[in-house]
This record gives sequence, C-alpha cells and structure tokens, in this order.
Amino acid sequence: MSAQPGATRAPNVRPATMHDMANIRALLEASKLPTADLADSRPEFVIAESDSHLIGVAGLQRFGKVALVRSLAVTEQSRGSGVGGKLVRELERVAEALGVADLVLLTETAETFFASRGYERVERTGLPPAILATAEFRSLCPASAACMSKRLGKTARDTP
Repeated sequence: MSAQPGATRAPNVRPATMHDMANIRALLEASKLPTADLADSRPEFVIAESDSHLIGVAGLQRFGKVALVRSLAVTEQSRGSGVGGKLVRELERVAEALGVADLVLLTETAETFFASRGYERVERTGLPPAILATAEFRSLCPASAACMSKRLGKTARDTP
C-alpha cells in the first residue's frame, strides 16, 4: 500500500544540503516564491521531509545580527499540518545559534501565520541597509508585501 508523501509520519526537519537544491527550487517555484536570486544570495535552508519526500522549506539569509527569513513553502497536501510552524521554529533556533538577534521578512500571504508566531509589522525605512539592498526588498517582492520582524530568544529578554 502506497501513502501520499507526508501522510504517514511526522516530518523530519533538517538542514538542507546541495543535493536538495533542485527539489527546493521546484517547491519554491510551485509556491510562486522568488528563485531568481538563489545563486547570488545563497540562503541557508532547512527542509521538512516525510517518507523521503520534500514537503516544506524555509530559508535564512544572514547579515550579521539581522537575517532575512525567506522562501517558507509547504506542499499543498501538507498545508495546515503544522509543518510550516516546525520549519519556522527550526529556522529561529538555527538563527539564534548563529548569533542572529532579529529576523525580518516580507509576505504577501502569510501575515497572520507569522503574527501568531510573534512577528510584528515594521516600517521598511528602519531596517538595516543590507536587508534593504536584498533582491527581495529591491525588486522581487512588491511594495504591498507586509514587512515583519521578530527579536529572538535571549536577545529579546531584558535582564535586570
């Protein structure tokens, strides 16, 4: 008996390798997310797989203490199953381990999803120049996309 990808087991979330890039690109394109700058920007990806099938991806493009969250995509049949949340938690864990203090993103369709995970709308004008210089901000995402940010873990806690 054959199961649908993602239907039988909890997904395995792991760092992507170069061997995953073709499948990542295909999922991003199927999700209508930008891929034109992947070779130049070289984001770090985490992926979710089930039964050896890619069911989700999220990327992180670092600029010192700030990073751009990009390319969160989940296959249509796996949406609503918690895969996106697992990917965001893993991306945040990785970012914090790498010394990233703030995450920034642009979204046209997932503002509610990210708001429920602690991301807040911010004005683009207050962002670091390196983030504003990315292809996402310059040309790939429309000006109407919601700009959101989140301060991570220990850096977000005020100590007495």
